[in-house]
Amino acid sequence: MKLVDARRVAIEQDARIRFAIAGGAECTIDEHGVARVASLRAAPQWTLEEAFASAGEFVLEPTARGKAGKPRPSRRLSRADFEKLCERKELAAHAAAGQDHDE
Repeated sequence: MKLVDARRVAIEQDARIRFAIAGGAECTIDEHGVARVASLRAAPQWTLEEAFASAGEFVLEPTARGKAGKPRPSRRLSRADFEKLCERKELAAHAAAGQDHDE
């Protein structure tokens, strides 16, 4: 699982994804797939891909409201659960791409 997979999930689910980075910082991937670390003031000694690879827990915060107009609840996901979510989205994307081609 890579950062691009998390960005895809954020866009497809219309959600924000948050995860902790070493040193007390937090990264947020918004519903447009843009990753931000708000507390950075200078270039870090690490890459965001490395920080993502070391994250153990993720928070999925839906931005869209439910059918009744109420905000949908946030979900905490372990790394294993988040990997499963990314795999399902990746499989669905591959299946949809395969249907677009004529033989």
